[in-house]
Amino acid sequence: MTELVVLTGAASGIGRAAAEIFATQGASCLLLDRDAEGLARVAAALPGTHHVLACDLTDPASFAGIAQTVAGLGRVQVVANNAGMSDPSGVPMADQTMAQLDRLIALNLRAPAALVQALRPHMVPGARVVNVSSGAGLRAIPFRGAYSPTKAGVIGLTSALAASDSGLTATALCPGYVRTELVEGLIAAGRLDPAQAVTKVPMARMVSPAEMAQALVFLASAAAAPLGGQALSYDGGSSVFGGSITFSADQAAAPVAMDLATRFAVAGDDALAALLPATGDYEAQVDATALTADNALAAVHAAAARFAKAGPRHASLTLLLPPAPTDWIAAGDHAAAGMAIATLACEWGRSGLRINALQLRRPVPADALAGVLAWAGSARAQYLTGQVIPLGRPA
Repeated sequence: MTELVVLTGAASGIGRAAAEIFATQGASCLLLDRDAEGLARVAAALPGTHHVLACDLTDPASFAGIAQTVAGLGRVQVVANNAGMSDPSGVPMADQTMAQLDRLIALNLRAPAALVQALRPHMVPGARVVNVSSGAGLRAIPFRGAYSPTKAGVIGLTSALAASDSGLTATALCPGYVRTELVEGLIAAGRLDPAQAVTKVPMARMVSPAEMAQALVFLASAAAAPLGGQALSYDGGSSVFGGSITFSADQAAAPVAMDLATRFAVAGDDALAALLPATGDYEAQVDATALTADNALAAVHAAAARFAKAGPRHASLTLLLPPAPTDWIAAGDHAAAGMAIATLACEWGRSGLRINALQLRRPVPADALAGVLAWAGSARAQYLTGQVIPLGRPA
């Protein structure tokens, strides 16, 4: 039977870009959106065989119809809950009734859960669920109604789903500022200043829908299985920035082509070095020395100093960190190491240098680890910086 990617919000923006990548990779998609004409245009432009279903995900009755459609098409490999909406009214949340908030809550929070429930009997073993949240789910954005609460809810339900259903992998994606058609329209109308929008983004630029779609598609892949239950912030470092300085778009390093081959250099792990490509035009360093170091902070600093020595360039550094120690003094060094990574990301963001870490909360097989590194270190993930990403459930 055909294995399907079910993708909501597919008529525009991140959803359309993700549909293009899925289709290029050979997947068969069921594309969902309220915009029937937009869906038809997207499907007509995709290679391969795909299906569309115009539906209103705020209507609870729609999910039975989606499940019925899927039952006639095949088995579900991926559910990507990308559809969402904001509240541009500017009315304080306490001044709105629950009835006024309900449509936003229905689409952003209830619909992802309802779609997974409706499609669960039709999923293949090991199916993947990707729920698109937002940076607003990590930091409150006032005067946007229930937008931040619903996006925080998406993160919470994703973690709980992953913990309660071992038959699938569930992850959340927290985008930063994406230059979608809506944002382009606001810029053209003079309602949004793009230079002002990036002043708190260390990379000093917005991300394109195509770049964000790369993150969504990675989370929908088997390689992302070690990230089960996690929320991935893909935001140019804005989620880890807390300073009073501002960043200027005219100082930002322009993104490089996402299809550049990656050249990995690995320190401290010969098994990983054998699994990652060693030739390419995009430089990616992986440093595992903190796993055996007496002081995690010192190990992170030494690796970063070595990496930065070559100067500004498009390159990534991914560190491997051990589980948080139980010794309370060592725990301080470990926490400091995590904040050092955030600090370095904010200092380097405009230059093209990126830094992230994978925290191994349990042993992770080298091949599984290499699958995550192959994306996180590559040009396909060049808006990913400042993140400490836990792998594996805590022991």
